[in-house]
Amino acid sequence: MSCRLDFAALQRRARRRGATAERAARAQPAYLVVFDLLELSGTVLMQEPLRRRRGALENLFATRRLTAPWALCPQTEDREAAGAWLDPAWGTAGIEGIMIKDPESRYQPGVRGWSKLRARTTTEAIVGAVTGTVRSPSSLLLGRLDATGRLRLVARSTPFSRPAAAELGAAVRPAGADHPWYGREFSAGWGSTERLTFQPVVPDLVAEVAADTAVDLGRYRHPVRYLRLRGDMDPGDVHE
Repeated sequence: MSCRLDFAALQRRARRRGATAERAARAQPAYLVVFDLLELSGTVLMQEPLRRRRGALENLFATRRLTAPWALCPQTEDREAAGAWLDPAWGTAGIEGIMIKDPESRYQPGVRGWSKLRARTTTEAIVGAVTGTVRSPSSLLLGRLDATGRLRLVARSTPFSRPAAAELGAAVRPAGADHPWYGREFSAGWGSTERLTFQPVVPDLVAEVAADTAVDLGRYRHPVRYLRLRGDMDPGDVHE
């Protein structure tokens, strides 16, 4: 059995209160992934360098023999090991990249003392719909075929440049009631309850996109960037 992160489920749980929160915790138990230690036994550690805070955290896990639902976030100063964590395979587990921190840095509340490096890849998906108008689209809704041949939403693109909008506006064709997404509702983005207004188009085009590797339940967590149409590919070849 494989394990993966589900941030959408975590967000739903975080919005619950009282008895409903207790029921949700029993139905969908969560892990606490710990990456820093700011206070220990009444001693504030924020002015200690990250290297020492990390040592204290690892010692705490060892001495208390902490196991599930506690989890220690992995950390390394080995460049090769960090590079391996950027492998797109981690994206299928919901890991979108790594955080880069100075091991000598102190903890400063409200100050961003780190950088985020996302794992990225290029991939293909079927053009299923557009936002804006068909002749002047603003973004794409992209899908892939599931095991039954049904078109499933996998991503929304970022807004287009003018040349890309012109290219796609000339290529896509409006679809009718036989489109698999006709009458469907999609959220405007990951974790959002806002409904997205879109125009279904004939799903006969394949687009190449650049994406980070974090995928939640088959859908890319963040918008992807349109690169080009793949005239050499057939939609029937693009599966989940």
